[in-house]
Amino acid sequence: MQDLLFSIFPNENFIDLCLYQYGWERCKPAHMYGPAARNHFLFHYVLSGTGTLMANNKNGETQTYHIRSGQGFLLFPGQISTYIASETTPWEYTWVEFDGLRVKEMLDIAGFSQDQPLYRATSKEYREHMMNEMLYIANHSEEPPFHLIGHLYLFFDALTRSMTNIHMGNTSKMSDYYIREAIHYIEQNFPYEITIEDIARHCGINRSYFGKIFHKSVGRTPQEFLINYRMMKATELLKMTQLSIADIGNAVGYPNQLNFSRAFKNTYGVSPKNWRKEHQ
Repeated sequence: MQDLLFSIFPNENFIDLCLYQYGWERCKPAHMYGPAARNHFLFHYVLSGTGTLMANNKNGETQTYHIRSGQGFLLFPGQISTYIASETTPWEYTWVEFDGLRVKEMLDIAGFSQDQPLYRATSKEYREHMMNEMLYIANHSEEPPFHLIGHLYLFFDALTRSMTNIHMGNTSKMSDYYIREAIHYIEQNFPYEITIEDIARHCGINRSYFGKIFHKSVGRTPQEFLINYRMMKATELLKMTQLSIADIGNAVGYPNQLNFSRAFKNTYGVSPKNWRKEHQ
């Protein structure tokens, strides 16, 4: 019986969210990995059994965590860690290693930090969605990069949803929920002519309040975030496709090529055409 699946992602051209390696393992008793540090974020989800994680916190102190099935742990880039399967009930887990411009923001929404690396779901439904996405990625390494990145986004969506209790009365928790919903809406609708009012309406709050909590959480206005997100998507298309500048502009929400080129140059300091020449 096979005890290990391991794959390396063949493409690092994805800017927002990129996959590096992923897999699944049924560990032998007392199987140990580490001490080691990764270059990217690494998330493990425990399918069965138990084990122990020892990881450095922000102060460099080693913390010990006992983890069982249905739980998981996140390791940050550069964080020294060791994890060991139980001698009597060794764990079986699946993992993904990832990074990108959007990752820190999504992990903040989920509540992860080096001082809080444990994954404990508040939603069984979304926890199972997340697990299924991880197992799908582990078992479909032959699929094209865009296909796997799509499932990585679905994994992240389920991860954040499974850890956010939207019924809590705590204002900060509700703010996190609104921000997550807004970002999800932008991800799904950025190719269309959406407005900030549309996003606020989707979240069920007024535009003024939405703008205030978004800027406080993300560090930029909703309009700035939307433009920056569209421009990052545009750079992916410029680098990885042969689409015309007009078609790329249309694909990221700018049906007018002049408006697209102006917004792109305001963001990157060069025209889309020159950016493509520099990066191909």
